[in-house]
Amino acid sequence: MKNKEENLDEYDFSNGEKGKYVTRYNEGSNVVVLDPDVAKVFNNGEFVNSSLRALAQVLEHSKEKD
Repeated sequence: MKNKEENLDEYDFSNGEKGKYVTRYNEGSNVVVLDPDVAKVFNNGEFVNSSLRALAQVLEHSKEKD
């Protein structure tokens, strides 16, 4: 961990909220790095998740027909 003196001036955490994401972090998460062309289309987590949920339903429905 860096000393306070090593933090750059442009890193301003004075309005930060300690522990804001701790519950979500403790629940676990998966980090996926999108390729740049995909990230241009799916530019936020909500859009990625809703799209993957829709795809999952299609795949589930397809399995039921087999």
